[in-house]
Amino acid sequence: MTDPNRTPDIELDASTESAAPDDGTAADAVVDDTLGDEALPTDAASAALAEAGRQLVEQKDKFVRLFAEFDNFRRRSAKERLEAESKGMGALIVGLLDSLDDLGRVAHFDPATTPAQSIVDGVALVEKKILKSLAGHGLVVVNPVGEKFDPSVQEALTAIPAALPEEDEIVAQVYQVGYTFNGQLLRPARVVVKQWHG
Repeated sequence: MTDPNRTPDIELDASTESAAPDDGTAADAVVDDTLGDEALPTDAASAALAEAGRQLVEQKDKFVRLFAEFDNFRRRSAKERLEAESKGMGALIVGLLDSLDDLGRVAHFDPATTPAQSIVDGVALVEKKILKSLAGHGLVVVNPVGEKFDPSVQEALTAIPAALPEEDEIVAQVYQVGYTFNGQLLRPARVVVKQWHG
């Protein structure tokens, strides 16, 4: 019969029995082995850090130069745009100066000695000259009497009955001419449109 208080015999593995006593050298060898591949010598780490710092300074310098160049470009573009607008306005005004002189002469006619028809003709000539000058800069008069109604450049104020089906959507009358400038609508022509009701 076995004694319940007796401790069982422990069989040691052969590898355990043959192991050398632990004096701490084995653990140090493992630590040294793991650090040996990853740790950099002090000189190499300092050189890598210095190189990274040099690249950072270089990139910062490039960024500052690029920002300065962009700011100069932005200012130069704004200045050139203002100069171009000013030159365009100057060219437009120069084209109107002759017409302004003509208008001044008509305005100073002596009504006591000048026939009314001469004044009317003079004003009509000034109007024609102004429109010709503005047309040279891209202004187009929209006066669509007898044309098909176009809502992109015309505004229908009212409609009147058309006598024939072919007259449907035809502009019968223009209350106020419209204007476009280089393809941009400045003011629509205000018109009366014919409608066929059958």
